Amino acid sequence: MSDAAIFAISLGVTLVGLVASWGVYRRRGAASGARGAALSLIPLAAAMTGVTRFLTDLVFSPMKWAGVAVAGLAVVLYLASGAALSRRSVTEGEDSRAARKAPKAKQAGPGKAPKGAVGGPAPTAVDPDLAEIEDILRNRGIK
Repeated sequence: MSDAAIFAISLGVTLVGLVASWGVYRRRGAASGARGAALSLIPLAAAMTGVTRFLTDLVFSPMKWAGVAVAGLAVVLYLASGAALSRRSVTEGEDSRAARKAPKAKQAGPGKAPKGAVGGPAPTAVDPDLAEIEDILRNRGIK
């Protein structure tokens, strides 16, 4: 498509948009009319700067579409690798945090209660989530 044809089409679309913007201005006010005029000027600006030529070349060129597809693949791979790296670091971090926060059980001899123990059976298994909640409650003086 020639530059003159692209310019003529863009000028026509802009003029139709400006006429519609005038009607919107009369019906809804200056702000809506100004917004319509701004949007109406975009096709003319695209034709004058060469963006329209670039877009028509892009639409009709298989080589450029292949380039867009390769760029899209690069973006998808980059985002997927970032998600995989963040998931791996979170998993490794949870293991080390659980090991650090788990309370260490003191071994008491047979028939001897651990120092500071209150009556009742001692828990046999400690859930890391419950241990964390118990720590929070203890820090606030609730338990």
